[in-house]
Amino acid sequence: MKCLSVCQPFADLIIHGKKTIELRVWNTKFRGKFLVHAPQKIRVADCIRLNVNANDLTTGAVVGMVELYDVKRYDSSDQINADCSLHHAGTNYSNTDKAFGFMLRDCVAFKTAIPYSGKLGFFDTDIDIQNTLFH
Repeated sequence: MKCLSVCQPFADLIIHGKKTIELRVWNTKFRGKFLVHAPQKIRVADCIRLNVNANDLTTGAVVGMVELYDVKRYDSSDQINADCSLHHAGTNYSNTDKAFGFMLRDCVAFKTAIPYSGKLGFFDTDIDIQNTLFH
């Protein structure tokens, strides 16, 4: 199954349905369900800004699954800022003139995170989600 690494606290926001657009500077033709991997890195400033306790976040593991159903192209920072309540990005994209919003739905948080090493972009895993326990 495909997987995408997303830094915390954003991985947690995705699997709990609070973040429905994942911003990237690259596009994808991929559509469908994928695993959400939370790498070791925690963006502490974003945790503070979003009022998320960094100590409660899981890292170095696959934490859930979500469906990518469409990609929205952003051609200006004004367009990106208009969707702020959907992607929760901070200043990382405030001066960007092009970005892509991976539109997400049907999130599932795993009851138990699966330790796993991430990679850049979408990558294939050998994880059997049939045996994974869900919330």
